[in-house]
Order: sequence, then C-alpha cells, then structure tokens
Amino acid sequence: MALGHLMIDLEGLYLTIEERELLKHPLVGGVILFSRNYESPEQVAALTADIHALRTPPLLIAVDHEGGRVQRFRQGFTRLPASARLGQLYDQQPRLAIHYAEQVGWLMAIELRAVGVDFSFAPVIDLGKGISSVIGDRALHQNPDVITHLAQALLLGMRQAGMAAVGKHFPGHGSVVADSHHAVPVDERDFTDIQFTDLVPFARLIKNDLAAIMPAHVIYPKVDSIPAGFSARWLQNILRTQLGFQGVIFSDDISMAGAAVMGDVTARAQQALHAGCDMVLICQDREAAIQVIDHLGTYHSPVSQARLIRMHGQKALQWQQLAQQPQWIKAQEICIALEKQPEIDLDNGEQLA
Repeated sequence: MALGHLMIDLEGLYLTIEERELLKHPLVGGVILFSRNYESPEQVAALTADIHALRTPPLLIAVDHEGGRVQRFRQGFTRLPASARLGQLYDQQPRLAIHYAEQVGWLMAIELRAVGVDFSFAPVIDLGKGISSVIGDRALHQNPDVITHLAQALLLGMRQAGMAAVGKHFPGHGSVVADSHHAVPVDERDFTDIQFTDLVPFARLIKNDLAAIMPAHVIYPKVDSIPAGFSARWLQNILRTQLGFQGVIFSDDISMAGAAVMGDVTARAQQALHAGCDMVLICQDREAAIQVIDHLGTYHSPVSQARLIRMHGQKALQWQQLAQQPQWIKAQEICIALEKQPEIDLDNGEQLA
C-alpha cells in the first residue's frame, strides 16, 4: 500500500481500535505525536513500533520537537534550548555557535530516532523580528544570513543522526503579529521585501538539499489573496519553479484558525493538495480527520509518493545505547551551557580556531 497524503494525530499513549482502522486507510500516510502521546522513552518507542508495524511501507511518524517551549517529549529526554539561544551565542562567537548548532541538531535527532520517530518539524527558519509572539524565541536570529548558517549546521547534525529536516514556515511568519493558530495573519509587504529577507534562508537551504518545507497559514495579499499553504502561486510558481525546491511540502495543521478562510475541512485539504502540498496535517480534531477521510475521494500522486518515502528515518540507535555515546554526553553538556546564557563560558575548551 502506498503512503497516503494525510497526517493525523492520536488520542493517547496507545493505539485504540478506531485509530488502527484509521491508520490503515489508504488516504493516511503519517502520524503526528503530541505530549499527550508521551509518557516515557520506552512507552513511545512501543507506540511508534506499533504504528510502523501496521503497514508497508511504514507510516511516517513526526513530532514538533524544536526545543525551548516547543518540545513534546520531556521527561527522560534531553531538554533542548530555544533556538534563539544559538543566535545569541552567534553574536558573541559565531564559529562556536555553528558547532553547537550541529550538536544540538544531532542530539535532537538521535534521541527521536532511538524511539522510532522519523522526523521532527524543525528547524524554524522564520526571522526573529520581535513582532510575532508565536514565533518569538523559536527563531534562530533576526538576520537571514545568521539563520542560514545556524540552520545549515542543524541540518548537518540531523542528517548525521539519520533524520531529514523540515524548514518552516515558508515564506516567513516573523512579520505578523497575529497567531495563525487563532486568527488569519496578513502580511502586507511586497514580494520584493519578502524575497530579500524572509526567503533568503529558504532559498539557501534548498540549495543545501533541505528535505521538506512547511508553509505558513499567512496571507500575503500583494502576492496572493489566500494563505501561502493553499496557494499554487506560492507553492508551485515560487517555491517549486523559482526556488527549485524538489522536496516534500507539508501543510501546517488545516484545523487551525488561519486555514478557516478556505472553507470546511475537506475543502481545505483539497485546496492544499491542489496547490502543491504533498501531505496535509489534520490535528486536534478527530471528527475533522474522519470527515476528510470520508469525503476527500481518491487522491494519488506518484511524484509526492517518491518524495514522502525519503522522509523515513534512517539509522537508529536503541535508547539504551545513547548513554554509551561520548557525543551524546557532550551534546547534553552543550544544551546545558546554552540554557545558562548569557553567562556561557566561551573559554571552556569548545572554542574553535
């Protein structure tokens, strides 16, 4: 059975009978996990194994695990610093910050891969302009050049641990006050303004083989009248054609308020797929997920299928093996040091030549 084009969520720590049937539906291709699905590394490893065993090829399993305030698995996992900590360190010691970013990316990925998660929706490559509270310290920096350097290091670390990266939120969520979880943000800037600021990290990371991108539920009326995640102009003309992106496009959650302008949930899913998304997320609303599964109709894209297959996680250690890895221990120390900023000791032996 091919991977479907919908990613849905689960109610608890273990699969219910209903969820097993939903996950076997041909329209479903992935599962996104949340804090309610996590109790311990052992429990979530058993859950992901159960999910992966349901189908061939296995369903994709994802999680929002950026660090800081967006880290779904906490007890037993290393506490990851907010991305802005890396940007703050970059302002003091750029080469050290890049080294730290690579190690943080590796640590995040190696722990998730050890419990069977295929990928995290990370990194955030929005500009941290101090305008958007929902982005806030999730952004690496306000300077697109700095974001690019740090994000490239994060990607490298993630790849070394067997995980593909998802850059978000294309073409940039950092210039709007409204939170797309609760409202429909509108960014009034011209395309040229966006192109030479917010789009810079995306364009450069695409050249560095960024595996996947998640668009924003933000309307940029001087480019298109609908949110970017539903816009063929943004996804096909600009992202695919102009920027040359060949990876996966994941929609943001179509249950969010920022997607409501596109009609009912089935219409939203149809429009996202038509616009160019390869996989559509439906979260926090089981009734909506069932509605889309029942009414979307047959949908299959061989090109999307080939892209999605590449999102499966690669090599993985067992959770019990992590403590035996010197790199894991050192990466944990780096996370602790970053949490202590701005008092971080730049002469602690980690300074690079």
